[in-house]
Amino acid sequence: TCVLDAIKTLVEATQDFDMAVVIGAPLNIMNALFNCGIVLHKGKITGIAVKSYLPNYREFYEARQFRAAHELPLAAIDLLGQSDIPIGPDLIFNVEKIPNFRFFIEICEDLWSPIPPSGFAALAGATVMVNLSASNITVGKDEYRHDLAANQSARCLGSYIYTAAGFGESTTDLAWDGHAIVYENGTLVAESKRFSWEPQVVCADLDLDRLSQDRMRLTSFHATRALNRDTVRTFRSVPLEVEAPAGQVRLRREISRFPYVPSDSGLRDKRCYEVYNIQVQGLAKRMKSTGINNLVIGISGGLDSTHALIVCARAMDTLGLPRTNIKAYTMPGFATSDKTYTNAMDLMRAI
Repeated sequence: TCVLDAIKTLVEATQDFDMAVVIGAPLNIMNALFNCGIVLHKGKITGIAVKSYLPNYREFYEARQFRAAHELPLAAIDLLGQSDIPIGPDLIFNVEKIPNFRFFIEICEDLWSPIPPSGFAALAGATVMVNLSASNITVGKDEYRHDLAANQSARCLGSYIYTAAGFGESTTDLAWDGHAIVYENGTLVAESKRFSWEPQVVCADLDLDRLSQDRMRLTSFHATRALNRDTVRTFRSVPLEVEAPAGQVRLRREISRFPYVPSDSGLRDKRCYEVYNIQVQGLAKRMKSTGINNLVIGISGGLDSTHALIVCARAMDTLGLPRTNIKAYTMPGFATSDKTYTNAMDLMRAI
């Protein structure tokens, strides 16, 4: 009764909000208890997701109280005066008025399983995966959460929203850090402050068009869907009439002015190391395969040819060949200045 009263309170409190609200709650269905994620919209319950995998090891003993989704006896239930509410682990909520916005809900341990249900949901069209989690905190566990959410979002070419319980959401002997993270195709776009004693709202912008385009390009995504077509076909679509915000909405996510150049100096050095070594290895392999020991290159004194000449020099070093095997020439033109010409000559002498 307390749970139903709380759900009713949230339904009424959000009835004027044009947004999809996902809440966690245990539900008694035909004398069996199920761990559920309930979707609310404008004063109505639109659907109920059910947890698939119940942990029953170490500090977890969920199977003592709950039943797994495959034991669910119904595909729809009546709740709080509403009838025929779809329920199950196979619901994809389709926000019809926002292109490419289709979300799926899994709960806590589902993500930690060898094959998370969200993987099949992504193949069935879900672009956003939502995880309602209790997830107590132990040393280093937050890093593993990051790894799981990052990898699942990358494999599914989707977004993964993970939220764990905070200090006020349990009366057990465990500790809780209130960890919330949002990933988009393997990239972290938002994160909560852990161990906060104050309420938090974590917001993120998701590029759904990018996710859709990525899926169109990745042939293995569609091959996997074809091989799992029987499972994919079992998913049900639940329509949601959420409107996109009117007018201009400022982006919350940071859009880098130089997206290919990391601002962090350590990461930038790593990227430069990789760029050079990818090119050096490619050139050295080509030279070795063709039996060519000499290179011809034009030098302008600008950045591009300077970069290319350094790659040539490192390729020669890698192959144990003298750098004099590089035949470098100036290429004066109408835009050549004394400065660039001098730079080119000095560079060639130095190399």
